Amino acid sequence: MYEYLRVHPQVFMSVPKEPMYFGADLTPRYRRMTDDEYLALFSAAAPEQRAGEASPWYLYSKDAPREILDFAPAAQAIVLLRNPVDVMYAQHSQLVFNRREDIVDFGEALAAENDRLAGRRVPADALRPEALYYRQSVRFADQLRHWFDVFGRDRMNVIVFDDLVADPRAAYRATLEFLGVDATYEVDLSVYNPNKRARSGLVQRMIFAPPRPLRSLFGKLRANPLAHRMRDRMVAANSTQAARATMDPELRKQLTGEFAPQVSELGALIGRDLSAWSRT
Repeated sequence: MYEYLRVHPQVFMSVPKEPMYFGADLTPRYRRMTDDEYLALFSAAAPEQRAGEASPWYLYSKDAPREILDFAPAAQAIVLLRNPVDVMYAQHSQLVFNRREDIVDFGEALAAENDRLAGRRVPADALRPEALYYRQSVRFADQLRHWFDVFGRDRMNVIVFDDLVADPRAAYRATLEFLGVDATYEVDLSVYNPNKRARSGLVQRMIFAPPRPLRSLFGKLRANPLAHRMRDRMVAANSTQAARATMDPELRKQLTGEFAPQVSELGALIGRDLSAWSRT
């Protein structure tokens, strides 16, 4: 959705996509941007454009919604929701790809969650430990309810990932209408961000988990759009598209049953039948 929005002439989306500026209760990736650095990300936006960014971890944060409204009282929020079991699996795969998860087996990583919540078995390169709390990170009903309480439902556009897959044009058009921009504008609705595999683990570690003395420098470079685009090119050059391995059927069955009550709660909250997520 970020890629679709950023090419609309009435919308300006930041580079990097995920500045992670808000959310004082979140662990900064390298370091938190300064106010001036964050505002500079939008310096090229025209006065008539809607300006936005796409930091998914804001949904997890308890502080972010209030901080955002204090910063921009007229702000709107877009939330894209996906089957929590699929989200956990994709999150683990991404962390392994980024060399920030040292337990490659998904089931074993889930089993380590309690230890990690207690501060044990956390990889040295885990720049954001909360990303390893897989079950905690997908409690969408609780997270969304908090956002509704702070933001108000009328200023939030909730998209179910299944709808985006089934009819991306309709989901995109509805989002443009929510933002109050030209909903007839046509864009290329290709799939972005497929599952990938790193060609070189060493190169990948330098990009995503640099040595501690370099992390402050990397934090500063993230605030520079040109440097961030160069980093993206390095990641692309070191990546090859690879289908994600199928989750162990017994583990999927177990997790589907475990999350069924939360899925039901989420469906009631957004007025949507999500029972397909609870079928194996």
